Amino acid sequence: MEKSKNSDNKKNESFVFPIGKFNMILMAICLLLIVVGFWMMTGSANEGSDFNYTIFESRRTTVGPMIALLGFVLMAPAILWRRKERNNEEEK
Repeated sequence: MEKSKNSDNKKNESFVFPIGKFNMILMAICLLLIVVGFWMMTGSANEGSDFNYTIFESRRTTVGPMIALLGFVLMAPAILWRRKERNNEEEK
């Protein structure tokens, strides 16, 4: 009889996804930052005997990596962020 009660309780419990909608939005923004950072690091390489000086542009060596790193760093708080739950009892 105990098994049937436990299985009924498990069926009635609704599954709550641990990462909410707000977290997903923050994670998407972080992923976008990572993609933009890597996109900024791309560019043409040396072609033939001509040396391409654009590989030393600040966009490719500084700005792009910093934006990608920012996306990686902000991903952890985006996953762990929890909204404060409002309780009517606390306000009284």
